[in-house]
Amino acid sequence: MTAVTRTGTPVLIESDGLEVRVQEIGGGMTVAFIKLPKGTDMAPALKGLPGDLCQCPHWGHLVSGRLRMRTKDGEDFYEAGEAYYWAPGHSPEALEDVEVVEFSPTKEFMEVMAHIK
Repeated sequence: MTAVTRTGTPVLIESDGLEVRVQEIGGGMTVAFIKLPKGTDMAPALKGLPGDLCQCPHWGHLVSGRLRMRTKDGEDFYEAGEAYYWAPGHSPEALEDVEVVEFSPTKEFMEVMAHIK
């Protein structure tokens, strides 16, 4: 078994309050501790991916804040305390400072991270 903490997880992306910490935890899965400052819209960073949307599925928990998740079918809103599953084909926008802990298939997640970086 593997246990990780946010502070013990390596930083993959850090810029202007945005922080993505990532660690593979086994079984082909990765945990990510993500902070998005209010107003962060990931749409520009996802341009060029199929449908200009993140193509990686995520299971997670919104620790704090509120966000809008856009998909080809519309949008949904999430707030602190909610657990979620986001299917491939989404683009988040932070409506408040957001912190999430999420689990994703490593291969797909790292492909999206490479595109964003």
